[in-house]
Amino acid sequence: MQLNFWPFGRKEVTVLDLPAEILQLGVSKSGKSVTVNNALKVATVLACVRVISEGVAQVPFKLLQANGRNKIEARDHLLWPLLHRKPNETTTSFGFRETLAIHAALTGNGFAFIGRNNAGRVIELTNIEPGAITIRRAKNRGEAPSYELKGSNGTSEIIPASQMLHIQGPSWDGIAGMEVVKLAREAIGLTIATEEAHARLHSNGAKPGGMLSVEGTLKDDQFKALRKWIEDNYQGSDNAWKTMILDRSAKFVPMAMTGVDAQHIETRRFQIEEICRVFRVMPIMVCSQDKSSTYAGAEQNFLAHVVHTLGPWFERIEQAFDCQLLSDQERAAGYYCKLEESGLLRGALKDTAEYLYKLVGIGILSRNEAREMLDRNPLDGLDQPLTPINLLADLAGKPEDGEKQNA
Repeated sequence: MQLNFWPFGRKEVTVLDLPAEILQLGVSKSGKSVTVNNALKVATVLACVRVISEGVAQVPFKLLQANGRNKIEARDHLLWPLLHRKPNETTTSFGFRETLAIHAALTGNGFAFIGRNNAGRVIELTNIEPGAITIRRAKNRGEAPSYELKGSNGTSEIIPASQMLHIQGPSWDGIAGMEVVKLAREAIGLTIATEEAHARLHSNGAKPGGMLSVEGTLKDDQFKALRKWIEDNYQGSDNAWKTMILDRSAKFVPMAMTGVDAQHIETRRFQIEEICRVFRVMPIMVCSQDKSSTYAGAEQNFLAHVVHTLGPWFERIEQAFDCQLLSDQERAAGYYCKLEESGLLRGALKDTAEYLYKLVGIGILSRNEAREMLDRNPLDGLDQPLTPINLLADLAGKPEDGEKQNA
C-alpha cells in the first residue's frame, strides 16, 4: 500500500529554516530589530509562550463519539492513538501539540502535514515550521486555500488543504493568523533595549560611571594605558566597589545616577505586564505578582487563565482538528475531538478530591466514573449514581402534597 506521507521525502522534514520574511519582522522605535528568534530570548515572551503551549499539551486529547446522550471514547478509530499518544514515529502527542501551539502563539499560524493512506484515512501528523509555508488564496471565493511548502533544497510543492492541518490564531482575513510578534514589536523591542541597558549597567560595575582627572596632559599611549588599566582592574560586576588607588594627584568624581537610570527596574516590571497583555496571559502565570496578592486572588487568577487564556486556544484546536481531520460522515456520526480541561487539576489533589466528591455526592458522576478519572479500575456495585437524601425526601413528599391538594 502506498502512503502519501511527505512530498519531499522523509529526510527533509526537520531541516527547514525560517526565511527572512518571518525572521525579520521589523525594527522597533527603540532601535532594536525584533525577530521571532530574539523575541524568544526575552524571558517574558518565552514564559508566555510556554504557559500557553504547555497548557495545551498537558491535558488529555481524546476522540469521542456522541451516541444520543452518551459520550464514549472512540478507541478503535485510527485518530485515537494519533491524538492521545503518538502522532508520528518520532513525536509524542505532548510534543506535537506543544510545538503546534508555540508556532501558533508566536506567528499566528501552526501547521502540520496530514499523512493519509490510499483510503484517505489520517495515519500521521507531522509538525511543519511556519516559515516554510506560504498560504495561497483560492481563485474562486469559498474554496479552501492551498499551501506552498518550501523544501531545504530550494524546491517547493503545493499542498492541498486536505493534507494540511492549520491552527489559526486571531485573524484579520479569516485565512491566515496575525503575526503576534510583528504586531507587538514595539513592546518587545523596548524590553530588549531595557534589558541590554541594564546588562551594560552591570557590566560596568553595577554602579554609575565617573570622571577621572589627572594633572597635566596625557599622551595618546598614556591615555590608552590608563583606560586599559581601569578596565582590567575596576570594570565589571566582579570588580564593583573595589578600592581605587590613584597617583599623580588623580581624582575620581562619580557621576550621579539620573532618574532614567533609577527607573530601569520599574520599566522592566511594566514591560512584563505589557507583553502579558499581548499574549493574554495573567502576570501571575509568568511568576510576576505584587505584594498585595493573596492566595484566594491567585486561585481566581489561575481560573481566569484556564477560562480566558487556554479556553480560546482549546476551542481553536478542537474545531480545527474536527473540521480538517474528520470527514463529514464522521462528524455526522457524532465523532469530535476534545481537550480535557480536567487534566489541569492533576497537580491539585485537594481540589480534585473536592471536585469529584461534590459531583459524586449530587449524583452527577457514579463512583466508578470518578475512579476512572483518577485512572483507577472500577469496583463492583459502584456503577449506579448516588441520590442525595434531601432529593429523596422531596420525591417522597410530593405525592402527599398532591393528595392533600386533591382532597
